[in-house]
Amino acid sequence: MNDVDKWRAVAAATGGTDRLAAERGVRLAYRRAGLAEPERFVWAGSPLAGARAARAIAGAGRSVRDEVRTRPWAEERRRVHDALGPLGWAEHWSVTGARLWDITRALTERIRAGVMEAFAEEEPAEAAGIRMVLLDAVFGQHDAAWLAAFDGHSERLEGLAEVALHAGWWWPYEHAVVICERPVALHRDEAGRLDRGDGPALAYADGFALYAWRGMPVPAGFLDELPSLTPERIRDEANAELRRVMLEYYGYDRYLSESGAKSVHDDETGVLWKIEMRGDEDISMVEVVNSTPEPDGTHRTYWLRVPPTTRTARQGVAWTFGLEAEEYEPARQT
Repeated sequence: MNDVDKWRAVAAATGGTDRLAAERGVRLAYRRAGLAEPERFVWAGSPLAGARAARAIAGAGRSVRDEVRTRPWAEERRRVHDALGPLGWAEHWSVTGARLWDITRALTERIRAGVMEAFAEEEPAEAAGIRMVLLDAVFGQHDAAWLAAFDGHSERLEGLAEVALHAGWWWPYEHAVVICERPVALHRDEAGRLDRGDGPALAYADGFALYAWRGMPVPAGFLDELPSLTPERIRDEANAELRRVMLEYYGYDRYLSESGAKSVHDDETGVLWKIEMRGDEDISMVEVVNSTPEPDGTHRTYWLRVPPTTRTARQGVAWTFGLEAEEYEPARQT
């Protein structure tokens, strides 16, 4: 297994946290940063629980993330960059960390957003404070991209690598450290995006979980509803992204067929469909294709609800931007 494959496996690892090895790695990271070893460790079941523990921990002192992670990484990057030169560094990064960067960045961003969403729902008054706490986090296994670039080439980063091999996110403070268990389940599609149609795409043993369909975050109960979808339920969904997920699950052809939709106009902006509604105004939708490809090379189709008086696809797309058809002249169709 080469270094990239090794760290790809680390980023996706679930279960089996080795607490003693992770704590040993933390102590080494502190020593390499010129700090005294932490006096105590607090273990948490997930990044959500970890953020709560980091916010509440008493006597921990100030955050030492800069000394433990930010500064050593920046200095080691500068050292290797100077040794290899700009072109050499670019080539080295392209065959190591760059191959994992999009996947690990997406995971950290989604987890951070999930923690923020949980606080916004459960403890709205603490949402601002928890945002600051998240800035103190070291991402453990989800730092795999940049650790892959230095594997075997930096003694200064050995402690950070050891923690990443055996645990999840962690919070380093002067006198105490909060460390999270790894997730118990991770489901992704072929492009590396969180994806599962019958449960959480990322789950921790303490109950913290993220739900997603082909990378699109969805509410926890949303997936349970998909097997019983009807055209009426799809039409009633106000959230455009969730409606797109419903349409992908249900099938565009099936939806149009069962809805009695008619293609009434098409041009370079898309296709205008109308669905006749007995006892109500017609439903008009414009089918548009995003010109920017997804990570797997496909192009996402969107369905835009437009006024029933819409006569052309261009008019409908323009309306979504608050413009008249003749005013809509995008420099690039997206």
